[in-house]
Amino acid sequence: MIKKITNYFVVPMSICAILVVALNTNTTVDMTNFSTKGLELNYTVSKDVAMLDEKEPTQTNTFDNFFPYLGKNYMGFKEALAFKESRGNYFTVNDFGYLGKYQFGVETLKVIGIYNAEQFLYNPELQEKAFLANAERNKWILRKDISRFVGKKISGIQITESGILAAAHLAGPGSVKKFLRSYGGVNFSDAFGSSITHYMKKFSGYDTSYIVANKKAKVTL
Repeated sequence: MIKKITNYFVVPMSICAILVVALNTNTTVDMTNFSTKGLELNYTVSKDVAMLDEKEPTQTNTFDNFFPYLGKNYMGFKEALAFKESRGNYFTVNDFGYLGKYQFGVETLKVIGIYNAEQFLYNPELQEKAFLANAERNKWILRKDISRFVGKKISGIQITESGILAAAHLAGPGSVKKFLRSYGGVNFSDAFGSSITHYMKKFSGYDTSYIVANKKAKVTL
């Protein structure tokens, strides 16, 4: 009986002794292999994209159409446009009262069924739906111009559907119609100097087939 009791104490004490020896071993770990010195630890895709937008596109600016992570699909199109408009910030309002990630004016929001600007500003889901609805409506308004002008060159710019839709987001579909039908004679620039020609070029070549032309496009939650 005494032997069995002794075993209950000896085994745990032996384990503890081994652990103490292991923990007190004078082993030096070379931490240089784990150094973070020189590493970019706060990296985001937007840092790269920021470099793309520092100046108007030129023939020597090789970054103009370089969006490596988003591709040239609908997602890439809307996120590239959002970055140009607001740096992708859902909750921003500019000096002229344009709201959110895609910088909507309150009158445009009313057209697609949104009447509460504050609710819009603090609801990212609503903003994403608004972008799509507005693009669908613009695509319907410009459907004949898309059919007529895509593939042609105006003011040295290859006209694409995505370029037309981006320009419509900037200037409205009416201004884009005037630009196309005047073959570049009637241009438009906003208060910050962004022009239809700039948007036509910067956002060309995206696949916007996901956007379906819809005369009555509205936002519903």
